[in-house]
Amino acid sequence: MAETKKWWFNHVTGEVEYGPQSLGMHRDGPFESEAEAARAPEIARERAAAWEADEEA
Repeated sequence: MAETKKWWFNHVTGEVEYGPQSLGMHRDGPFESEAEAARAPEIARERAAAWEADEEA
């Protein structure tokens, strides 16, 4: 079975990658689209804020 490539965000370079091209500790993902991967820092901030709100509740 062929593996479907996904999109990743490299948080060291700030660039989007198609398929895992860098070390796992340097990237976030996988994401379904390039646009979603480009939003990775924003998505991480949103998730962190939601987790913080849950902990405070």
